[in-house]
Amino acid sequence: MVDAETRSISPENPTGEKGGGAKAEPTPDNPASMLGRGWKVRPCITLDAGRETTIAEIEGCGIIQHIWMTVSEVAYRSCILRMFWDGESYPSVEAPLGDFFCCGHGLRYEVNSLPIAVNPMGGFNSYFPKPFRKKARITIENQSESSISGLYYQVTYTLLPELPENIGYFHAQWRRSMTRREHPEHTILDGVKGMGHYVGTFLAWTQLSNGWWGEGEIKFYIDGDTEYPTICGTGTEDYVGGAWGFGGKTYSTPFLGYPLKRAEPGEVPKHALYRFHILDPIRFRRDIKVTIQALGWWPNFKFQPLTDDIASMAYWYQTEPHEKFPEMPPLHLRWPR
Repeated sequence: MVDAETRSISPENPTGEKGGGAKAEPTPDNPASMLGRGWKVRPCITLDAGRETTIAEIEGCGIIQHIWMTVSEVAYRSCILRMFWDGESYPSVEAPLGDFFCCGHGLRYEVNSLPIAVNPMGGFNSYFPKPFRKKARITIENQSESSISGLYYQVTYTLLPELPENIGYFHAQWRRSMTRREHPEHTILDGVKGMGHYVGTFLAWTQLSNGWWGEGEIKFYIDGDTEYPTICGTGTEDYVGGAWGFGGKTYSTPFLGYPLKRAEPGEVPKHALYRFHILDPIRFRRDIKVTIQALGWWPNFKFQPLTDDIASMAYWYQTEPHEKFPEMPPLHLRWPR
């Protein structure tokens, strides 16, 4: 047995305190007004326009084990999710809300992986363990000009007497770039200093050329690599466990997936891909950099450098302190094409 206590934060128990749930008083217009206190009175909150809302603040030592939430698609790129450990000034997690849960392009679709699951209709779940020694804080900033109602959420965690001395802290970072024909490469992660292990990649890939788009290789530069990487993939579909251009099919499995292929009339094609290194983490002692190429084919069967719009999530664990993340692009630069 483990000397631990389970707690959970939701709008019905915003502090997670023992015996602190279901205390909200229904107003006359509340659906629970005929039932009274103790029923379903406050299951969700509103994210005010232009404001950052703290949805969880936990004092003590422990591990966040599960996060569930749901909200309308308008929040997927307009709201920024952040997580802070042990009172740090800069977040260890910073990402558009939807992309953190592997829903890119501001779209809703299903994901059936082990650490992240998105279930009908837009039920976001994260099972990455998120340890903290002194404090954990989770915020959502609504950067749109309108309030967003109906954010439902539950943050379940365990309080512990202590954690192992060398435990890694959970980190996640979002980046977006448009590749150039002169150098068709997107940087997924860079500037990481410290010891840790890389555990996952999510890609929201907007295709801006006709034909096949996934011939590029992923590269991991580890512990001082400069020109040449230590780990080099063989193709985009290969990295996420597929082959031969996916054969026109989508799939979603515990560790690898291609859950979205969208080519609606009048739209540029959109793709979503993920690879979670749960059983095969990529370990680093000092630093790590991760990139992916955007390559297709010329008619003469030579690789064609592509100009594509790529947004990515990197997930990793490392010892603290961590380097400050690049500045999050403003809302208009996060809008999907």
